[in-house]
Amino acid sequence: MGGKIKNMLNRFYPDLVVDSIRDIKFDLLKAQGIKGLILDIDNTLVATHTREADENLMQWIKEMQTKGIELCIVSNASLKRVTLFNKKINIYAIHRAYKPSAKGFLLGAERMHLLPSQVAMVGDQIFTDIYGGKKAGMKTILVKPIDPREFFFVRLKRLPERFVLSSYYKKRGLNGKQK
Repeated sequence: MGGKIKNMLNRFYPDLVVDSIRDIKFDLLKAQGIKGLILDIDNTLVATHTREADENLMQWIKEMQTKGIELCIVSNASLKRVTLFNKKINIYAIHRAYKPSAKGFLLGAERMHLLPSQVAMVGDQIFTDIYGGKKAGMKTILVKPIDPREFFFVRLKRLPERFVLSSYYKKRGLNGKQK
């Protein structure tokens, strides 16, 4: 692969890949100087067709908040979807964020009273969540999608995402797995 393509792919590389939101631990965030997380909803926090947070997610959110981590939802979903989902959680939330535009991410950081460098974007999609977070100057954490049942256009994006992830793992000598 040519050098230009490799450099171009760097903007899509996450800083970390985890299996689940629950694999994101406070000590890891603290070591990176992260004081806030911007969270995607669908296929990151819950399966796409799930209306509200389960008890495990609620426990993780409470643990992060107790340890001083600010949280904010930034989603491309509608006001209705975000409001219904956030009713139980009750954290800052931005709907119709037009990710990967940096605007929603920066607004999220502002609402948490943090600099972008103090925030990590957590999401399941490379071309919206990871790329947008990087454009906003944030660390990025890619979560493996929870449910393979996704909207058609999202499934289409998964094909080029596999190429980017393959390059990411190869660059790091990981054979498809984060260490």
